[in-house]
Amino acid sequence: MKDYRSVADAVAAEIGAGRIKAGDRLPTQREFARQHGIADSTATRVYQELARRGLTEGHVGRGTFVRDASRAAAAAPALSEPADSRVDLELNYPVVPEQTELLATGLSELLRPGLLEPALRPAGAAGTPATRDAAADLLARGGWRPDPARLLFAGSGRQAISAVVAALTRPGARLGVEELTYPVLKAIATRLGVTLVPLAMDEAGLIPEAVEEAHRAGPLHAVYVQPVLHNPLSLTMPADRLDRLADVLLTRGIHAIEDGVWAFLRDDLPPLASRAPERTVLVDSLSKRLSPGLSLGFVVAPAAVTGGVAAALRSGGGAPMAFPLAAMARWQTDGAVERLVRAKQRQAMERQEIAQRHLGGFVTRSAPGSYYRWWELPPPWRADTFVAAAARHGIAVTPAAAFSVGRHRGSHAIRLGLASPAEDTLSRALATLGDLARSAPDDLAQD
Repeated sequence: MKDYRSVADAVAAEIGAGRIKAGDRLPTQREFARQHGIADSTATRVYQELARRGLTEGHVGRGTFVRDASRAAAAAPALSEPADSRVDLELNYPVVPEQTELLATGLSELLRPGLLEPALRPAGAAGTPATRDAAADLLARGGWRPDPARLLFAGSGRQAISAVVAALTRPGARLGVEELTYPVLKAIATRLGVTLVPLAMDEAGLIPEAVEEAHRAGPLHAVYVQPVLHNPLSLTMPADRLDRLADVLLTRGIHAIEDGVWAFLRDDLPPLASRAPERTVLVDSLSKRLSPGLSLGFVVAPAAVTGGVAAALRSGGGAPMAFPLAAMARWQTDGAVERLVRAKQRQAMERQEIAQRHLGGFVTRSAPGSYYRWWELPPPWRADTFVAAAARHGIAVTPAAAFSVGRHRGSHAIRLGLASPAEDTLSRALATLGDLARSAPDDLAQD
């Protein structure tokens, strides 16, 4: 049986050589399966892999077409399948040695019958006064603490983002985003029928003047932004840039959706929400701070927006259960959150040192306290061919196309997630990728 990745590699090579051109329509998956002597299910995975690499895009009722390599479509390529890979540098979930013991201690207290019974009841998006107070303490940073009355809870960070986008926009609305943005946000916008408007960035992050320019071209209903440790570039917006962005939001009457999921790694910095609280909706989550399996989202919204977000959470099934709320409050109170945050801040710096050791000779971008590294691949490598080559070595990485909105110069880049593997595994994987990048792509056909 042919491996779907080898078939996808062959199609990618045809596209790269120009034998299959931008705009060409690929056969139906059933026809493709017959032509290549593979199962229909294998053909489906081939088409998914081509879309993930940013080489094709599907149109309902029309078929699958080869994309123009010079641009990136608004739709997000799906992340690759980590279960098939020995080392996953795509999904990025930090785990530290003391994690299980610290979390178990808090849970053991919660399992007492008097506390467990109320924790097993349904919960609404507003939680309880006690859980809102605990969440306000958990989210506090840089001298800022959110008003507990403005806090809402979601089943996950993704559900929180989806509910906020739904509350602030409508089908056909224009949502400004950084030109490289969170892939899940792209998928959410597609599902809600929202048009993403790419906004220019520089070394300090999102350019406020780009927001104004886009708003003049056609009103923006909102702007989604990652001010601290931007995914995938690890940029953090300086104070003067945040001040300028806040001024734009206030004077133009635009709402910002501030994604703070990685900001716990720089908890000395106050958020954009502290500068323009009436125009900023902050979203955050629990899983990166604590553990991959702990799903809980946070929303800090202005009073005028709270009702709409709560309604979106209810209608979309995004409200949380009571148990994770009670567990979060317990872990925040007993100090487990603080200890895990400090441990992960140290770990992120250690992993960046490992990455620098193996990739220091290449053009990469990151920050000392980030779990990401953005890699501008050396020529003649392209992102799609490097992703495929890395997969043949058992390593999953993410191509730039997964993050791109509109035209972007980073089409020959990949993002590395440094959080998930053990340190020795990470070191070996990065060494392998470094060696791979130094070789010529044509040599890989002999692997």
